[in-house]
Order: sequence, then structure tokens, then C-alpha cells
Amino acid sequence: MALLAAGGQPWKDKAIPDWNDDDTHLILSDSPWAKTVHPAVDPATNNGQRQSRGMGRGGGINLGGIGIGLPGMGGMGRRGGMGYPGGGYPGGGPGGQPTGTGNGGSTADSSQPPVLRLRWESALPVRAAELKAHEANAPTLDADHYAIAVYDTPDRMVTGDSQSLASQLKKQAVIKRGGKPDLKPSSVDVLQRQDGPVIVYLFPRSKEITRQDKRLEFDAKIGKLRFVQSFYVDDMVYQGKLEL
Repeated sequence: MALLAAGGQPWKDKAIPDWNDDDTHLILSDSPWAKTVHPAVDPATNNGQRQSRGMGRGGGINLGGIGIGLPGMGGMGRRGGMGYPGGGYPGGGPGGQPTGTGNGGSTADSSQPPVLRLRWESALPVRAAELKAHEANAPTLDADHYAIAVYDTPDRMVTGDSQSLASQLKKQAVIKRGGKPDLKPSSVDVLQRQDGPVIVYLFPRSKEITRQDKRLEFDAKIGKLRFVQSFYVDDMVYQGKLEL
């Protein structure tokens, strides 16, 4: 297993100037700092929307208790729920086939959940890989915060007043550490990009994360989407230094 892990991370034993295009792609898409997450619909949000919907004029068909898939919502689930196959929360993990996203998180089938990409944006390997990949729209950060960025969020979920949206997102995200208080974001930035919005969660470095924390769980909600993604601290070491 150790040999397989090393084979899948050829960049880890290289200096940054020696990274090639494949190395930078792996760091930004599938590395200890970059994850793909399949979110699920928050049941409370979904139930509220389902009860308010009907069909036709003058009191149409009540959809309560019927697991009918609607555009932008889940497919048929248990007890009429609208859960997503392979959802990221609870008990998540990619159990179904994801639909591709791009251009603001649009999907080939609007009844399927978007596939989100997460990056531990403040980590040195991620910043270096973005620079080498010529990602001109990478978020601007400071040295006082850990930053986790969420890519491929659908445009429809980041509409309205950006300040109010950022305030709401701030209340619905934490980093969980076993046996320690949750880390809460000090602020959230919603960045509008040509290829879709980027949501950046900023956590104060004054609440230091160390190798003793072992596993971090980023728990967040964006609109009706809910997900939890784990990051393993021992894997987030580059050239002998913990990079967050």
C-alpha cells in the first residue's frame, strides 16, 4: 500500500521547480489538499421546498411523501425522501456516477447533484501548483488564515446579495477536530469567476492545527447541499513540513 501511495504522488519527492504538468494537475485535483465531494440534499431544506410545491393552478397535486425527482433536486429516495445516490453527507462517499460540471456548475442532468471540488487553498503546494498551471484567477489570500475553497458550485445557489450570502455560509461551516472545539470561519468570500463562483472559507491561524489533530473534517452547507470531507494531517506534509 505504501508503494502504491508513493506511486500515486510522484510530486512528493520533487522540489517545486521540478514539477511537471502531471504533477501540478494531481496536486490540484487529487491530492491530500484537493478532494472531489458528492454532496447530499439537506433533509430539512428539501422537505420545506417539497411541501411548498404543487402542480397546476388553484391547489395542484401535493407532493408530500412522494419521492418524485424535480429539476435541481434529488431522485427517488427512501420514504419519499429526495436523497442523492452516493451523497457526501451523512455517511458519504461517491456511491453513484457523478455528472460532469463546469461553467458555473451546470450538469448534463439537472436532477443529479453537482460534483464539487475542494482545495485547501492556503497550502504551499496548492499555491505553487496554481502558479505553475497559470491559474490567473486563484483566490488572493493573506498569511493569517487557513483557506478552503469550493469550486463548481452552481450559479443558482449563489444568487442575491453577496454579503448576506457570505454571512449565511459562514454560519454553516466548521472544521471538526477530534477532542477539540470546532474551528469556525472568521469570514467567507464569494468570488465570481468566468467559469463559475468560487467560495473561500477563511479560518484564523491563531487556532493552530497541528499534526496531533490527525484528521480534520470540513463540514459545510451551501444552499440545500450538505457535505463533510475529511483531510488527513499526516498526509499534508511536503518536504518534511506540515503545509496548511
